[in-house]
Amino acid sequence: MSSRQKKAKEKTDLEEAFESAKTPEEMLYAFKNMESAYSETELGLASLKIGLKLDQEGDDPEKALSFAERALNALDKDGRPSLPVAMALQLLGSIYYGLKRFNDSLGYLSRANRILGKLKEEGFGFEDIGPVLHAVLLATANVKTAMGRREEALADLMNCLKIKETTLGQDSLELGKSNRDLAEAYVSVLSFKEALPFCMKALEIHRKELGQNSVEVAHDRRLLGVIYTGLEEHEKALEQNKLSQKVLKNWGLSSDLLRAEIDAANMQIALGKYEEAINSLRDVVQQTDKESEIRALVFISMGKALSSQEKSADAKRCLEIACGILEKKERVSPLDVADAYSEISMQYESMNEFEIAVSLLKRTLAILEKLPQEQHTEGSVSARLGWLLLLTGKVQQAIPYLESAAERLKESFGSKHFGIGYIYNNLGAAYLELDRPQSAAQMFAVAKDIMDVSLGPHHADSIGACQNLAKAYDAMKSYTLAIGFQKQVVDAWESHGPSARDELQEARRMLQLLNKKALGEDPNELPRKALPMPQTSASTRR
Repeated sequence: MSSRQKKAKEKTDLEEAFESAKTPEEMLYAFKNMESAYSETELGLASLKIGLKLDQEGDDPEKALSFAERALNALDKDGRPSLPVAMALQLLGSIYYGLKRFNDSLGYLSRANRILGKLKEEGFGFEDIGPVLHAVLLATANVKTAMGRREEALADLMNCLKIKETTLGQDSLELGKSNRDLAEAYVSVLSFKEALPFCMKALEIHRKELGQNSVEVAHDRRLLGVIYTGLEEHEKALEQNKLSQKVLKNWGLSSDLLRAEIDAANMQIALGKYEEAINSLRDVVQQTDKESEIRALVFISMGKALSSQEKSADAKRCLEIACGILEKKERVSPLDVADAYSEISMQYESMNEFEIAVSLLKRTLAILEKLPQEQHTEGSVSARLGWLLLLTGKVQQAIPYLESAAERLKESFGSKHFGIGYIYNNLGAAYLELDRPQSAAQMFAVAKDIMDVSLGPHHADSIGACQNLAKAYDAMKSYTLAIGFQKQVVDAWESHGPSARDELQEARRMLQLLNKKALGEDPNELPRKALPMPQTSASTRR
């Protein structure tokens, strides 16, 4: 054999050894042997394969990153779009997501998406680019969700589902899971109506392929219960919960079963069946460990039921027990604890224990500030905290929380999201309280603009923002502008018909007073204090 033939055979043997390697260790050993025989450009695909394997294993992200960067440098030398380059970019996006470097991740994934679009234009078939495009879109959805941009992530998940529908059979189990994932994503942004058909589709597929008593069907039914609860169809929610519990019990899934029983109790509370809920929770608490998070959840629900019966002392005792358990879990399960503190805060608020509610929200924020992927939750909690401080007369303290909330939620949901309108309204109320009517008018104008677009100009809260704007201009003695906005308030309430008779009467009275002021008369002073809007409005009113 000539030296050239020997070299070719050596390369072939090295390639075969690499291709037959199964574990990361075997692949790395074979790759090390290849390095002396191949140029860096020739090692591009091998670097990519090792990077993908290491990312899949998840044990050494830094090593995976080094191979991913090496692969991209080798494969992207000429700058031409290719499938391997798109795969290397997707891999980098995946690794940076795991490292919680979300902006870097999104940059690589966006470029991968653009390259795949160019390849499609060049005539590449869907069977070639489809699997890579699905991986890119799914990773993009995960990154956007982690950044709090959940509504944007929905579009990527929808496209993922369309790819699955194209490549898989209509009754594929994988398609069932994709439908449920999309339903869960809609639930996370409180779009329960939109979530329902996808959850129903998942249930249909899983029932057909796995039978009524499968764990997947139980999970579908539990999610369906959450969706029906969000739609305030509590009887339907309870029915789905019972069916789910039956399956979970048969499979011996005790932890899932206990959570389902707590869900059922919360549904009973929503239906006003407080004694039934309390009896159910007493049974559940006997099955929990003394220091477990599930036990804390039981006492939170028990507190809600007792508070609804106006048994405040007993409710507070339950919430104190829950807090005692949760304090010890902050490092182990920070997000779950933050969610629980937020729920407990709302219960104290409902009992007019505002100081405790504020304290719990501050503890919630302290946890969330350490979780970069929970920026949207941090924004929502800041908004609620700002509202509570405003409500209790601590106006100066409220402003930084409201300003922080507006910035966080704009980054997560975009500047026109309806929840941000409530924050700007509350900032306006704070500025008006501090006798800064010009700043207040600016905030109310932004709030009105957002609410008119997202809720419609005749929504009660949109009218409220317009009313507050009239009050701000009245405080500045800009009566022409104040009258203009007050007329809009009157027209909007008129469109509601008899159901808004009292609101319309008050709006007309205020318009008359403004007209008198504009003519130089001095009627009794208008109540200039603006009405802050609870941040719960932003999550329940659409």
